[in-house]
Amino acid sequence: MKRVMFVCKKNSARSQMAEGFAKTLGAGKIEVTSSGLEKSSVRPEAIVTMGDAGIDISNQTSNALSEFKAENFDVVISLCGCGVNLPSEWVLREVFEDWQLDDPAEQPEIFPRVRDEVKSRVETLIQSLS
Repeated sequence: MKRVMFVCKKNSARSQMAEGFAKTLGAGKIEVTSSGLEKSSVRPEAIVTMGDAGIDISNQTSNALSEFKAENFDVVISLCGCGVNLPSEWVLREVFEDWQLDDPAEQPEIFPRVRDEVKSRVETLIQSLS
């Protein structure tokens, strides 16, 4: 089973949504966690937006990437273009992608669109890893 790390700058919205979708849609297929270049908190808008899609992420926590070891993951997905700021051991995993999705924290009205983009990409990722 592939181990996936979703990473974003603050681990507050996009990576949290990706973790929620991946845990639900990839149950039994992949192991998933998320982190940020810095630790933050899960944005309430992300919790509400995911709830609207039928996924509860209210118990997820924000974690710093420094709390994890790259060798424990097969797949690393950056959601914000922060891949250029990741230590090389994270970028050199079996699979590395940088999705560069818009930051809904800057424009809360785009949370639903970003959520739907995250879901589509997570579905594609799960399919490619199966």
